[in-house]
Amino acid sequence: MHFAQDGITMEGKKENILARVRQQVPALSSKMNGEPLVYLDNAATTQKPVQVLDFLSDALKNRNANVHRSMYELSDRSTSAYEGARERVRRFINAPSRENVIFTSGTTASVNLVASCFCSKFVGKGDVILIEADSHHSNIVPWQLAAERAGASIKVIPTDVMTGSGRSGRLDLEGLDGLLSDNVKMVAVTQISNITGLRNPVSQIISAAHSKGIAVLVDGAQGIVHEKVDVQAMDCDFYAFSAHKIYGATGVGVLYGKKELLEAIPPYMGGGDMVETVTYDKTTYASLPLKFEAGTPNFIGAASLTPALDFAEYLRNGEVGEALGSEEERIVSYMMDKLDTPGIEVYGKPDSICGKSPIFTFNIESINAGDLAQLLDKMGIAVRSGMMCAEPLLNTFGAVSALRASFAPYNTLEEAETFVRCLERARTMLS
Repeated sequence: MHFAQDGITMEGKKENILARVRQQVPALSSKMNGEPLVYLDNAATTQKPVQVLDFLSDALKNRNANVHRSMYELSDRSTSAYEGARERVRRFINAPSRENVIFTSGTTASVNLVASCFCSKFVGKGDVILIEADSHHSNIVPWQLAAERAGASIKVIPTDVMTGSGRSGRLDLEGLDGLLSDNVKMVAVTQISNITGLRNPVSQIISAAHSKGIAVLVDGAQGIVHEKVDVQAMDCDFYAFSAHKIYGATGVGVLYGKKELLEAIPPYMGGGDMVETVTYDKTTYASLPLKFEAGTPNFIGAASLTPALDFAEYLRNGEVGEALGSEEERIVSYMMDKLDTPGIEVYGKPDSICGKSPIFTFNIESINAGDLAQLLDKMGIAVRSGMMCAEPLLNTFGAVSALRASFAPYNTLEEAETFVRCLERARTMLS
């Protein structure tokens, strides 16, 4: 047994840190159906810390005015908070400048923006867009729409399930060089799968694509939470994520883009604030980043990214980050061990290439995932069931639905144990 200098065991010190973290997230102390809430749907939406909740309340009362366009104090306050959040995002992902950071309504909107604008400029008849087999619908459908408009086609980087070389669910990159032909114009990759939880080797894919002059977009919806993101080190051309998955408001997203590409592609939408001059004959566009921010933005929601990212940074740094990192490792090990049971198929098993984030999607033989989710809800466990907006990947596993338990840094091993105990109880009831 190791002891800290103040006489508290190291384990006790970690428990104190976890308790302090959880006290800052009010929803985690609530009850559902008379039971303490165990919230395990974080891959869909994370709960908000009190810092974000207080900010949103105060901003609605004291900074509720349109940004950029008015010459009065209230608008100045709103604009300052909005642009301050842009700078906070820039620092959090290490973007070169604020011009690289575009506010959108979410990851979906960010991917749609790139798919529409990049493809209208650089993709034509006979060209190819390469996506991954483990993609969320938001990183599949926009490219299909863009390819159809351009006369291009979609190709897929397979998983080992598709190629028959294994069942881990990881990407099979052995044939990547062959897929990266001269007519491939864009590769859209997923940093962390929302089904398998596997951490994809995005740097390897980006390097291979760039060696052939191909642009790369990274879907960071899950990655922004579970990995430290440095877009310059990653060298991606575009990076997309949502505020609500990293403790911020819903209806807000971020698109990072390399400046030369953002300047080269046309605007996504027309309207106010994205223009320089407008006549009945011609319009010239505002400089970055406003070129892609038509209309009144969700300025209060976007501004909430400042306290949200402050909280995210607090969770990953110093002794707090060390404690939470250790707890996450224990959760992953525990869950993979407990789900390695006859009759349970887990989609996404880590190996030497792909590590595992705390996202666990699985099915229990002869039991409907939706029925399981409903029973777990009665026990206070909030999990996701269904397709998780990744129908092609689940179909690859031979599944039409599944159950997903996804953990955030504020979740604990004790909650994982509660989940497993309740899962076994529900399984017995439904067998």
